[in-house]
Amino acid sequence: MPSGWPRTFLRYLVIAIAAFVGLSILFVLIFRFVPVFGSMVMVERKVSSWFHGDNLTIEQQWEPWSRLSDNAKVAVMAGEDQRFPDHWGFDVAQIKRSITSWSDGGDLRGASTLSQQTARNLFLWTGRSWIRKGLEAWFTLLLEALWPKQRILEVYLNIAEWDTGVFGLEAAAQHYFGTSAANLSVSQASRLAAILPNPRGWSASRPSAHVQQRAAWIQRQMRNLGGTDFLQRLD
Repeated sequence: MPSGWPRTFLRYLVIAIAAFVGLSILFVLIFRFVPVFGSMVMVERKVSSWFHGDNLTIEQQWEPWSRLSDNAKVAVMAGEDQRFPDHWGFDVAQIKRSITSWSDGGDLRGASTLSQQTARNLFLWTGRSWIRKGLEAWFTLLLEALWPKQRILEVYLNIAEWDTGVFGLEAAAQHYFGTSAANLSVSQASRLAAILPNPRGWSASRPSAHVQQRAAWIQRQMRNLGGTDFLQRLD
């Protein structure tokens, strides 16, 4: 191998990193303004179904902020990320509590914010690895820097997984309750938010006792946050 190969390798590495940074910023800027009709998780589910001979049908329909139920917006924040209006993509307080609980012998609980979930659902694959965690942090920082909070929540609600092949609030509302994303009641919205930790295992229309308890807790949290007035914090 020629003696100059380290310099050549380094040059191509720098070019590759610069290209990745530039393209990721470009895509994040584009998705700030255009409707998002797909995500990497949707692609992964579809491709995986081919290998299992299922040919999964993906249900998803983009709905703008004005046609998404305010009840659902608050319910998702109440259940998933109550500090969403205030943090910069990472809930440091929740991370500290999770680490403390783990060090005391408890389970290592998740501390993912809505920004982190949006970043990985939109751009990354499922599973756990340090590479994915690093990319998730990068895209989370980009979303927080280049998108307003309202846009992050709008995209999250349009690409979140709510059942096998069911993505986005409109598809979930139709799938579980036969209504539109704009017309979800507090009860329906809280049950949809309640199943987000395990959307392919739990049902919003036929909730288990655990889902019912979690939905009731979410409704209490919604009231504690001030109901739909909490959305003013996103302005």
